[in-house]
Amino acid sequence: MSHESTAGAAEAARRYYDTSDVDGFYAAVWGGEDIHTGIYAHEREPVADASRRTVETAAAKIAERLGPDSTVLDLGSGYGGPARHLAGEFGCRVVALNISDGQNDRHRKTNAERGLDGLIEVVTGSFQDIPYPAEQFDVVWSQEAFCHSGDRKRLLSEAVRVLKPQGALVFTDLMAADATPPEALRPVVARLGVEAFATPSFYRRELAELGLSHVEFDDFSDQLLTHYLRLTEETRRRATELRDLISPAYLESLLENLPRWVEACRRDQLRWGIFTCRR
Repeated sequence: MSHESTAGAAEAARRYYDTSDVDGFYAAVWGGEDIHTGIYAHEREPVADASRRTVETAAAKIAERLGPDSTVLDLGSGYGGPARHLAGEFGCRVVALNISDGQNDRHRKTNAERGLDGLIEVVTGSFQDIPYPAEQFDVVWSQEAFCHSGDRKRLLSEAVRVLKPQGALVFTDLMAADATPPEALRPVVARLGVEAFATPSFYRRELAELGLSHVEFDDFSDQLLTHYLRLTEETRRRATELRDLISPAYLESLLENLPRWVEACRRDQLRWGIFTCRR
């Protein structure tokens, strides 16, 4: 992957998340805290509650690595929901690296309001070139950010580079099923400004080649259909309210695009779950 392609993907992600339309949608429909796929207790559960359960489930996988003496790097930290959970529940220090200035401003403000700004440092930057020396972090964490990368091989190499010996990498990502041809998902991923998703086998192979001694994938792909049905339902139900928060064109694009995700889930073309890896 060329430097230009990688830089282009980073710029596309920054533009996507810095728009008022995207910000309004994530704040209103997703809760503006944990903007990733949820693990649902039941099919009518609020999106925000299910998304928080994903954070809790991922944290439980590496709980022995989390505490006041540990430092976590959150790659693509969004509005900071996971960072605040890790700092608030475990007392660890968190460096939150994220490319969107708008998200980072809200992240810092919320941290200060909740008294967590002393534990969380929000840094604007790209996870393609992590601005920290090797073996710096006990845990590298990410949720649904790697799908925006223009060079996932380099991204994984960077993530492993900054891990301490015995450190843990834990992440979730939106992926294509291994048998799904990239062109089948292009109409689905268009809203995110990316060309294609990685697959579970890609991550397994690359992580093994990077020398991680333990790579575990908890497959929660069955949650995707519930998640995108809930997003579609909430967007339709709150369309009148959303017209005051986002542009008519963006609302129309959501109502057109979200059902495509639902159909891709029903066709079993997508994968999602938690990767837990140890160096």
